[in-house]
Amino acid sequence: MLRDREKFNADLTRFLDASPTPFHAVLEMTKTLLGAGFTELKESDSWSLSVGEKYFVTRNGSSIIAFVVGKEDIVDMGIKMVGAHTDSPCLMVKPQPEVNKQGYFQLGVEVYGGALLNPWFDRDLSIAGRLVYRDKKQNLKQKLVDFERAVATIPSLAIHLDREANKDRSINAQTDITPILMQCAGSTSFRNLLAEHFLGKEDKVIDYELCLYDTQPAAIVGLNHEFITSARLDNLLSCFVATQSIVNTNSEQTSLMVCNDHEEVGSVSAIGADGPFLESIVARLCAVNTSSEMVSRVITKSLMISCDNAHATHPNFANKHDAGHMPALNGGPVVKVNVKQRYATNSITSSLFKQLCSDIDVPVQHFVSRNDLGCGSTIGPITSGRLGVPTLDVGIPQLAMHSCREMTGTEDPIRLSNVLTEFFNRPLNPSIEVE
Repeated sequence: MLRDREKFNADLTRFLDASPTPFHAVLEMTKTLLGAGFTELKESDSWSLSVGEKYFVTRNGSSIIAFVVGKEDIVDMGIKMVGAHTDSPCLMVKPQPEVNKQGYFQLGVEVYGGALLNPWFDRDLSIAGRLVYRDKKQNLKQKLVDFERAVATIPSLAIHLDREANKDRSINAQTDITPILMQCAGSTSFRNLLAEHFLGKEDKVIDYELCLYDTQPAAIVGLNHEFITSARLDNLLSCFVATQSIVNTNSEQTSLMVCNDHEEVGSVSAIGADGPFLESIVARLCAVNTSSEMVSRVITKSLMISCDNAHATHPNFANKHDAGHMPALNGGPVVKVNVKQRYATNSITSSLFKQLCSDIDVPVQHFVSRNDLGCGSTIGPITSGRLGVPTLDVGIPQLAMHSCREMTGTEDPIRLSNVLTEFFNRPLNPSIEVE
């Protein structure tokens, strides 16, 4: 199903702006799925799944799995899976964050993931996330919150006070990136500030998971409107693309989308890719048409496409790329390969993806790290290792990865979405006949 690129990108930018945290991103994906006829399930309930129907389940409010129970036999056809992650590098507010210096009220923050720290200076920052509070009846409740306006900033030190700043300025993550929230003569409780802004008179903040984010909205830029700039493109871009793809699937093949939290910090958690979330849902899904001991048979017929953005070649630093593998913005989705298994792609899974792309006229690029540089990783190898499912890693090329303002092209998001929709909707056997 081919869609209008401008509308697709307009919806994408709205999603990015509405999703300052993984909690908000999952909420937005939930709204899209409900609007497309998906039914929400609870892991604690007994499930009665119907062939041809669409469902989704969340865990912790920050990871989500959506699936379509296909009409075709799951043992014969397997499960078409697409994976992404909901988290992005950021600055998280510490549990006891109050810092009072020189008449300023500041917040202690902890760096989440491998964030590029320099771009966080001199930005108009807001705060969003999840609050847990006790109401007037002494019941614990939770809610998502967002100041939705600039409430903090991290000013740079003036060049006059650091003459070598443009040559050699390093950042101490403990002392140099403490945001200023307001001027304050005395001591102030951050929890009390949160309660004043978001809770009722008798409610009390017990705990929170909050992060700072750049308030500058996502934008289409470039003289020819060829770029998208935004926070959290890695990896909310893939979450949006995957969601748009699964809502456009037919009900013939069993299809699944998983978007995990905690990828940027290693994925080892109850909601991360190195946890049991996906395995438990696959086991319950397999029970629709077959017994649980047949899961391994289903997995051998399945295929996982792990979607996480790829490094486009930076024109000012082209020597950071292998000369034969230099992805370009708007050059098509990127197949990522690493012989140390930092990516899960092999020749068979790569070939299946390239054939899909060829069939709908989508160009394909490749990324391989230089031998003398390290390589990032994704949920692909983790998922493949836990489930044994054939997997490949692909991504939309982007610049400024892990900055608080990233950049990609306007053509590639809908290209990948069309490929994933084709993947969900056609029979595909991950085993290729041996001559």
